[in-house]
Amino acid sequence: MTAFGRKPAPIVSVIRLSGVIGAGGALRQGITLSALAPVIERAFAVPGQQAVALQINSPGGSPVQSALVAGRIRQLADEKKVPVFAFAEDVAASGGYWLACAADEIYADTSSIIGSIGVVSAGFGFQDLIARYGIERRVHTSGTRKAMLDPFQPENDDDVIRLKAIQAEIHDAFKGMVRDRRGGRLKGTDDDLFTGEFWTGTRAQELGLIDGLGDLRTVMRGRFGEKVKLRLVQGDRRWWRGRVRSETSLPSLLPTGLLASGLADDFAHAVIGAVEERAMWSRFGL
Repeated sequence: MTAFGRKPAPIVSVIRLSGVIGAGGALRQGITLSALAPVIERAFAVPGQQAVALQINSPGGSPVQSALVAGRIRQLADEKKVPVFAFAEDVAASGGYWLACAADEIYADTSSIIGSIGVVSAGFGFQDLIARYGIERRVHTSGTRKAMLDPFQPENDDDVIRLKAIQAEIHDAFKGMVRDRRGGRLKGTDDDLFTGEFWTGTRAQELGLIDGLGDLRTVMRGRFGEKVKLRLVQGDRRWWRGRVRSETSLPSLLPTGLLASGLADDFAHAVIGAVEERAMWSRFGL
């Protein structure tokens, strides 16, 4: 009760998990534990709150960062004894669904894309291209597998077998997470759920991958009352300003050519990262 005898409004802290999971490079911030740890800590430190809500809009990415972020959320939820609700927006697929499984309950829109419980590795083969232009590839290694899957060499069957073995291990970890968190709520066989297929929110509910259809505000008001306060917990946005300051101070320290080379390298990585991210979203028709 407050000093005036009124009961305080219930509070739900909100963590936004949006974008590709993994390091984003110089010009783009991805979903990583190092970036989100302070946000997660602050969200669970709110005294007397009713719950923590996860707003998820991610096509996936790094399985390691998916596991690390989801694991930290679960650790603090169990430690603070605070329930966690996940709300999928456009997509919670692959690693995005891994994050959703950190919640006690998962909700989505009827048209949200859910699932893609699988592992994918994509790349290009340039060996014919460099041969056409008379370019010789020179690679020197110590270790027979060190140049495995080199895109400038013909694909090796043994390398593919090794890659698929690694993918199978990661897939098993993903399936284990889903089984552990969803338990008896799952309503399909392994062949239904774990092929990498994805579904709309409506079908995902039928398969037991989510608990219901609804948005953050509606579900939280229905659970905790119309006066519930949804408080978005945000991270430090100053990382970009710090980078701008560091770049603008470089001319006094580095030769012009070296500075230009570094900025060009950052730009090239940013462009490649943007193309890769666009491809990940496009896979789900977004």
